[in-house]
Amino acid sequence: DGDKLFRVLSALQLLLLLPLVGLQKMGPEFANLDASWLVLQFLLEPYLNIVLQIQPPAQPGWDHTEEKIENGYYRIRPRADREPFLVYCDMSDGGGWTVIQRRSNGKENFNRKWADYKQGFGQFQSKNDEYWLGKGIILSAQLLTKENSLKIDLMDWHGERRYAIYENFQIKNELWVGTYSGNAGDALFGGSNFEEQWSASHSGMPFSTSDKDHDRFLAGNCAQENKCGWWFNRCHAANLNGQYYKTGNYTGRHDNGVVWSTWHGFWYSLKYTAMKIRLPSFVDVGMNVVSNIRTQK
Repeated sequence: DGDKLFRVLSALQLLLLLPLVGLQKMGPEFANLDASWLVLQFLLEPYLNIVLQIQPPAQPGWDHTEEKIENGYYRIRPRADREPFLVYCDMSDGGGWTVIQRRSNGKENFNRKWADYKQGFGQFQSKNDEYWLGKGIILSAQLLTKENSLKIDLMDWHGERRYAIYENFQIKNELWVGTYSGNAGDALFGGSNFEEQWSASHSGMPFSTSDKDHDRFLAGNCAQENKCGWWFNRCHAANLNGQYYKTGNYTGRHDNGVVWSTWHGFWYSLKYTAMKIRLPSFVDVGMNVVSNIRTQK
């Protein structure tokens, strides 16, 4: 039945991967054998990729819409990118969320150049480590489809939480977001005021850093003023990569905090943010979980 096939294919995948990892560590004298394992893995990959497409039949007391994978750091390999990479997988709200950005304590420096934002940076150890996954990796994680969902989790310094969900999220040369839902307000589209949308909407904007200015602010450089990389317009209605102020309300020459203006305005810096993406039906797209690094619930 489906449950047995799921278990058999999962075990087969593990048996193939473990020897390959061991051989790679044993040195060049095992290169031929290592290559043989790579060939075998390549030949069987079409079959292994269906492991997570098969949903075991519902068991008594188990809702089959719930995934068995727990929150934690995983090495995943989407079909569009054969090289595994490390991500934090969030299995809340139906599961399948890949966290691409997180702010939680101000320990990570987000005032970085273009190369860092492309490559990614930060800590990948505990549940609340801060990081930016990297534009190149985000492109791989979203599988270049136009039907990704983006969910943004926000928390202020009083512990109140809000969220925003955008359908049809996509990053290519620019950020594109579709229909909004949630209770944090539609900051990525610049809010409800047309004049603010003209100057602050982030949809359709390319990414900017201090050394690569792609914004529409002719009198300056938004990334330099805000000391971070982001999809700036003239400049922003939301900026989750901004300076981390541990006071909530802040003052300064520029409104450069961790901002979601449709909730707390421009002069309140949030305590926690997480940006996470999910494919419309993540079980059916061949997302291949290679290994679980550690689980942090």
